[in-house]
Amino acid sequence: MLEYGDMSKYILVTSGVCSSLGKGVASSAIGSLLECSGLRIAMLKCDPYINVDAGTISPYQHGEVYVTEDGAETDLDLGNFSRFTSVKLSGDNCISIGKVYENVIRNERAGRYNGRTVQVIPHVTDEIKRCIRRLGDSSRADVVIVEIGGTVGDIEAVPFLEAARQLIRELGKTNAISVHLTLIPVITGGELKSKPTQHAVKQLQEAGIQPDILLCRCEAAVEDSLKKKIALFCNVAEGAVFVSPDIEKSIYELPVIFHEQGIDAKILEKLSLGKRSTDIRQWTDFTSKLRSPARAVTIAMVGKKDLLDSCYKSVQESLFHAAITGNGAELRLKKIDAESLEKDGGISEAFRGTDGIVIPGNYGQRGFLGLLETVRHARTHGIPYLGIDLGMQLMAVETARSLCGWDDADTTEFVRNCTHPVISLPEEQNFPAAGIMKLGAGNIRIAEGSRLHAVYNSDAVTERHRSKYTFDRRYTADMESHGLSVCAAAEEDGQAEAFEWKEHPWGIGVQYHPEFISRPTKPHPLFNAFVRASLDAHKE
Repeated sequence: MLEYGDMSKYILVTSGVCSSLGKGVASSAIGSLLECSGLRIAMLKCDPYINVDAGTISPYQHGEVYVTEDGAETDLDLGNFSRFTSVKLSGDNCISIGKVYENVIRNERAGRYNGRTVQVIPHVTDEIKRCIRRLGDSSRADVVIVEIGGTVGDIEAVPFLEAARQLIRELGKTNAISVHLTLIPVITGGELKSKPTQHAVKQLQEAGIQPDILLCRCEAAVEDSLKKKIALFCNVAEGAVFVSPDIEKSIYELPVIFHEQGIDAKILEKLSLGKRSTDIRQWTDFTSKLRSPARAVTIAMVGKKDLLDSCYKSVQESLFHAAITGNGAELRLKKIDAESLEKDGGISEAFRGTDGIVIPGNYGQRGFLGLLETVRHARTHGIPYLGIDLGMQLMAVETARSLCGWDDADTTEFVRNCTHPVISLPEEQNFPAAGIMKLGAGNIRIAEGSRLHAVYNSDAVTERHRSKYTFDRRYTADMESHGLSVCAAAEEDGQAEAFEWKEHPWGIGVQYHPEFISRPTKPHPLFNAFVRASLDAHKE
């Protein structure tokens, strides 16, 4: 760790050719390798959208919103940062151009620019640099990895690229380097083409940045002769061209692949950090378990058809961690569109061969009846069930409708004036937290003797939240009398945080989001227990 007065070094990661090349995963894998070399790191995502944060962006466009411990709603790449590294993330680890402009305009209104005309250069770029340098100073990291979102050539990315150029110039090449991720496509006949990479590097050079390291995404192996050609035409050293291949089984293979190519050694050399021993046993152990599972488990994840991938990224990864590391099993994830379950006779066929069912957090009414039918099917057929956020709330709605006989029971998120609003806003329940979205870490008390208590082996835990609607405690006795037990409550306001079915092999719903703190080498205990219960159900 840096001593006071020392300066952090910076790695600025950009991409060219096209989006979705895996820049966030590559940045995270590099960060992991530097940690394995004994360095303290920090990570920052720079997003080019004008939204101040990711909280109001539709998951159709931007995927999952990752919530940090301090309650910041951030880009999903911070989930990768968290899963690959041990960095403690906050709102300072993610900035959008909207947040930058908000700060600049606030400064202008306060008269802090002394009457000067406020412009992109220097005021916006200075604010970007300030955010980057502030993270280095506050974290006292040896190396700060800055992922610049978007693609070189996008008009939205220009302020970030200019700030990166200035930062490299001001700090010097041994203190700030550029890593550029590009694409080497394979055309018909199997030929690999380097021209898109050459054009992408040229665009970066036009922005005033000469890449120090090239990371080429390719679905096939890249020969040394092609690497030499790329190095020559892109004006980088021959030994500074690396490959980010399509991985066989999991993104967690990347640290091992990168280390075998020597990316970490090259970065240490470029940043004048000397030769260091890199211990990657945590990743080699994980990949060994990945390649030789002792058994398999089939988990059905039910959600919106259009959101079954990046919107539930952390949930998928948490299930994967629990299967591989926690239970030595192969995860077979069955993604089911909730709307397809609203058709007559489709429910039994959809869940045939399923060992466990998970419903992650969902927004909007579309597919609600299919989700509700999923909860009923899991309860009545004794299938291990894990509900998160809405997945928990549905347990109360289903119990109210199926067992209490309240056909109109609902959540006021969908039906504003229902007779039995078992789920509603706090202000509708006469609680003081009116209109407040619960975000970030919160302390939770767990009922002794509950199944959830056995999962954590603790009376109290801290978990992250992203919710507004909650269970109305007026209906607690009704739920308890019909087999649905409230097994955890928020320490702050006493709101229900978890349900479990009393007469069921394994059925738990939680209001919080345990997926945000699961890691491949340290699975979350709730996902661990759920996968274990699903494996037991598979045996039976």
